[in-house]
Amino acid sequence: MTKRGTLFGVGLGPGDPELVTVKAARVIGDADVVAYHSARHGRSIARAIAAPYLRPGHIEEHLIYPVTTEATDHPGGYAGALQDFYAEATERIAAHLDAGRDVALLAEGDPLFYSSYMHLHTRLTQRFNAVIVPGVTSVSAAAAAIATPLVAGDQVLSVLPGTLSLAELTHRLADTDAAVVLKLGRSYPAVREALSLAGRLGEAVYVERASTPGQRVSPAAEVDATSVPYFSLALLPGGHRAEPAGGVAVVGLGPGGADWMTPQCRRELAAATDLIGYRRYLDRVPVRDAQRRHPSDNTDETARARLACELAEQGRAVAVVSSGDPGVFAMATAVLEEAKQWPGVRVRVVPAMTAAQAVASRVGAPLGHDYAVISLSDRLKPWRVIAARLSAAAAADLVLAIYNPASTTRTWQVAAMRDLLLAHRDPGTPVVIGRDVSGPGEQVRVVRLADLDPADVDMRCLLIIGSSQTQWYSSDSGDRVFTPRRYPG
Repeated sequence: MTKRGTLFGVGLGPGDPELVTVKAARVIGDADVVAYHSARHGRSIARAIAAPYLRPGHIEEHLIYPVTTEATDHPGGYAGALQDFYAEATERIAAHLDAGRDVALLAEGDPLFYSSYMHLHTRLTQRFNAVIVPGVTSVSAAAAAIATPLVAGDQVLSVLPGTLSLAELTHRLADTDAAVVLKLGRSYPAVREALSLAGRLGEAVYVERASTPGQRVSPAAEVDATSVPYFSLALLPGGHRAEPAGGVAVVGLGPGGADWMTPQCRRELAAATDLIGYRRYLDRVPVRDAQRRHPSDNTDETARARLACELAEQGRAVAVVSSGDPGVFAMATAVLEEAKQWPGVRVRVVPAMTAAQAVASRVGAPLGHDYAVISLSDRLKPWRVIAARLSAAAAADLVLAIYNPASTTRTWQVAAMRDLLLAHRDPGTPVVIGRDVSGPGEQVRVVRLADLDPADVDMRCLLIIGSSQTQWYSSDSGDRVFTPRRYPG
């Protein structure tokens, strides 16, 4: 019985034949069959790279794509034409392997990194053994071309295909330390727009045909979008990020989950030399080397604001963190009030999702119409003012988002609020109780206003109390609460 051959997925590197590894050169020379792809014009980049390592007597399998970017009259369209091509190519390679011939299937760059090789690998390895010979990627070659480190320390490198949607590209480019965008060609206008929208076009470098005689390097903003080939990429080196801006950034972390933290928030936290905040909130921020933390108790707002201004005046880049949005019952007010005494200190407020938005999302859209936001804490204002505002909002038939409903030392306000609202609202009015939403202890319940039990409410809760128009029903996904945008005339 004939021994089956072995499939070798051979990475050739980015283009320079001298960047082919010693192992790749040996495998190509020893193989019985050398296979490679090309477009319909017949010129194979992979074969050109491997040419110095081919020998007389090699069997060559030239796998010609039926389409690349052009239209096709295939009954299955573009996808159908490629599926038929991969099926045929698989059988051509399989025939050699069944006959006991070793096959070196060539791939530019690395075989398992955005490579044509992978489509045949998944089909052939169901029947044959495969050995992968890794190669130098175009990312490494492009970084060498600009002689600039891509990342250092704990910076994050994102590798993105330029074929992503404009919105997704913009989001990811704004939310990373460094990036490489591949598959340019016709996608380059959208990639350039995404870089611009992310505020990073000035940092980006364009590299074309890295490591080859046709290599070209240019600022990404200056490239003619009509002349960009597929074998090009855009680099955002991490080392090009701006130095810390200085001053004080009051940063909202969002309501709890890391997925709800904005890219701007992450950038401000990463750039800061000093982080100030309530200890539990600081624990949500990843630790970075050479970054100083100044944790405190949750009641020391004035002291935190003063420390932030003192450090900023010394030239430090300070981030004061708040849960939710820093401008909603949080640190922005305290810092801005303190900063009046520090004329040389610049304060920036970085917004975030609020706790009210987070709780509302868990049940639907209870804040879909006009609503009022009220804190039940009487630590900074008297209860008579709170009661008057609750009565006014209830009389105006506004949905209410209630912050700071209770604490270990404030246990009576929830019942007092409930009784006050029952003078204006139906007992069956829905009340959403959201606790630690997006956190590990998340609990969300909907109860009738008349059934609101103060024992169910603590300092980690937020309440949303419906208006006369708010509707509540049950579904397969749980309680659904919404307030129609239309109000009776």
